[in-house]
Amino acid sequence: MIQVRRDAEIHEKEGGWFHARWHFSFDEYFDPSNMGFGTMRVFNDDRLIPGAIWPLHPHRDVEGLTYVVEGTFRHEDDVGGPPGMLPAGSVQRMTLGSGAWHSEQNGSQTEPLRFIQIWIMPAERGLAPRVEQKVFTRQDRTDRLLKVISGEGGDAVLVHQDAAMYVSSLSAGARIEHPFQPDLGAYLYAIEGSIALNGEKLSTGDAAKIAGEPTITIEAIEPTEPTELLMVEVRLS
Repeated sequence: MIQVRRDAEIHEKEGGWFHARWHFSFDEYFDPSNMGFGTMRVFNDDRLIPGAIWPLHPHRDVEGLTYVVEGTFRHEDDVGGPPGMLPAGSVQRMTLGSGAWHSEQNGSQTEPLRFIQIWIMPAERGLAPRVEQKVFTRQDRTDRLLKVISGEGGDAVLVHQDAAMYVSSLSAGARIEHPFQPDLGAYLYAIEGSIALNGEKLSTGDAAKIAGEPTITIEAIEPTEPTELLMVEVRLS
């Protein structure tokens, strides 16, 4: 089953200094048909104006995953997470476990920031808060599904759940396949460009819930610019 969600169906929130697209119920947005997908509870596409700071705020028992789409992401927390700026292509996981405060910030005073933030429900509650992050390049993800976050860690950032995040930059005509283990599905998002997902066309801003598919085929059909996409693989039961 592939359930496509078109760009126009995604909830938008305009806050002046930020603009957000909330794919699942979040804050004042409530949609009983979109409360999450498997172990994923939140999928937000956020933009901050230059110099903007999301004030420190608390969460707990969530694995907060961030993918930097464009600009410079700066992070602040109260648990001594790693300092520094994250460029486009970087990923971060913050385990909020037993409770922590954190802040998302635009590290540039002149350029906008765009990042995707995902909440995964952890396999275990009350974990000690901590942060891990890594920088990946466009070359790393060109014409492949690059696993940047994984429940197994390794070369990817570790998430405390049977889940994974993949990113890809596909040149025109590139074709890739991805198999799924039983009980695993995915949420795929076309960040930029157009693809055919098992023959179904997705354009910029479209997303798809994937369940019960043993294999998917993704083909880039944007004729000029690279197609950027992100896929979150989760356990469905």
